[in-house]
Amino acid sequence: MSTELIRKEEDGTLSFGDYTLETKTKVSDFEYEGDLYKVKTYFEVTKLEKNGMFVYESVPGTAVEHFFQTDREVSFCVRAAEDAQITLELEPEKEYRIYIDDTNVGKMKTNLGGKLVISVEIKEQESAAVRITKC
Repeated sequence: MSTELIRKEEDGTLSFGDYTLETKTKVSDFEYEGDLYKVKTYFEVTKLEKNGMFVYESVPGTAVEHFFQTDREVSFCVRAAEDAQITLELEPEKEYRIYIDDTNVGKMKTNLGGKLVISVEIKEQESAAVRITKC
């Protein structure tokens, strides 16, 4: 895992966050594909914003690698010191299918604000692959 708080990967995806930090640390105005991103991260929480709008939040903090989002799908690998609750901003009142480590864990519908909350079981020093697709 890189020590940069946010970076563009060689495959064009975005990686961000560091759950090992003791104090809240942030990077603002990170340019990626014409948008400005802001990340705030430490052991308690990791947040990502795009152009001032909510994208991702985890409690406790996480390290996210290869984050990729289209209008139909979101995918990323996540690491943390323990199980994490992850909130994503998606399309309001739509149904999504959730996959964790290629296992279909079911469907969920976003609320009026487009928030989708999932729990991910993570063993320390391991990562979980998350993929969310619009039904």
